[in-house]
Amino acid sequence: MEFENNILQLGGFFTVTIGIIVLFVGKRLNDAVGFLREFSIPEPVTGGLIFSLLIALLYLLSGVEIEFDLEARDILLVYFFTTIGINSSLRDLIEGGKPLVILLVITISYMIVQNLTGITIASLFGLQSQVGMLGGSVSLIGGHGTAIAWAPQIAEEYGVVNAMEIGIACATFGLILASLMGGPIAKFLIARHDLKPLKTEAVDVGVSHENDKAGIGHLDFLDAILAIHISIIFGFMLNEGLKELGLKLPLFVTCLFAAIIITNAVPKSLPRLTGTEWPTRKPAIALIADISLGTFLAMSLMSMQLWTLVDLAGPIFTILLAQFLIAILVTLFIVFPLMGRNYDAAVVSAGFGGISLGSTPTAMANMSAVAKRYGASHLAFVIVPLVCAFFIDLVNAVLIPFFLSNF
Repeated sequence: MEFENNILQLGGFFTVTIGIIVLFVGKRLNDAVGFLREFSIPEPVTGGLIFSLLIALLYLLSGVEIEFDLEARDILLVYFFTTIGINSSLRDLIEGGKPLVILLVITISYMIVQNLTGITIASLFGLQSQVGMLGGSVSLIGGHGTAIAWAPQIAEEYGVVNAMEIGIACATFGLILASLMGGPIAKFLIARHDLKPLKTEAVDVGVSHENDKAGIGHLDFLDAILAIHISIIFGFMLNEGLKELGLKLPLFVTCLFAAIIITNAVPKSLPRLTGTEWPTRKPAIALIADISLGTFLAMSLMSMQLWTLVDLAGPIFTILLAQFLIAILVTLFIVFPLMGRNYDAAVVSAGFGGISLGSTPTAMANMSAVAKRYGASHLAFVIVPLVCAFFIDLVNAVLIPFFLSNF
């Protein structure tokens, strides 16, 4: 912990500790406020937004700025997606083949619409089309990472001097909107169409509200950790190999694929040091997934510097409002019907609500909150991260330069 020039810098230990506190605050608030629980608002979203507002208030009143070391947060993201890979079966991937293609086509089409929407509204305000792109797939579906990566180039090549601030503003408010829309959309669809899971199964992330007292032994937990670490090691090797071939992907994506490969390639009967089967869909894996995702999202939201967004109102909020309305319409009238109008489609819709304006972890948190309340949807937890975490980055890498240079 260091304090210099009115900036309080908190190291990784303090950041993780505060993240856990934020998560518990969100849980207590969700337990106490029926509205939050009724609409399946993720607990880390509730706590994270409260803390980010308090930190912004502290800055406005005292001028003290808090900076967090988020290295541990990024490790938690790798842990989470590795657990999703461990829980993925080849049978689910085959069954999800058609829905995966459908969701991918919808998402790519939506990304084009998102960019055209941002560019159109920016032009109405007399702004450059590149400003509209910053309010499109660069920051919304792309998230903070894509916005930060592209902002310097947009500033240098197109003269948008505040590109970084605009991109971060859109990504931040998009994340908030995405976190708040997934649960209510799923609740509306499930209630309106009286949807239920086809069969009762363990949820992919955490445990359901009915079974939250299930016991997990310390060896079960360590067995799950070992499986995750083995997958991450292979995922890191895969990541380095792809870099040598000129393909750069986030580490969590290659760890996801490594876990899928190991889970489906290694026979269940293969002897293991632990004396147990590979822990696919075991309670310990679901517990670690819940801890990783919840703490990651809490740390992400609590570290938002909301005061940097005050001067970027006007056209930015107009773009975000339009994008928000379009995302709701696409989710309700395109994603849900084309995905089958069933329970899985409703959970996928919650996930699409998360990725359309936010990030892959937001999508997973939305689906997790819905699944804990209504039941598991393995299909949704397979196809949504594949579309969000892998294909979107590849498509965006093509769409962004095309729109920047042609509009």
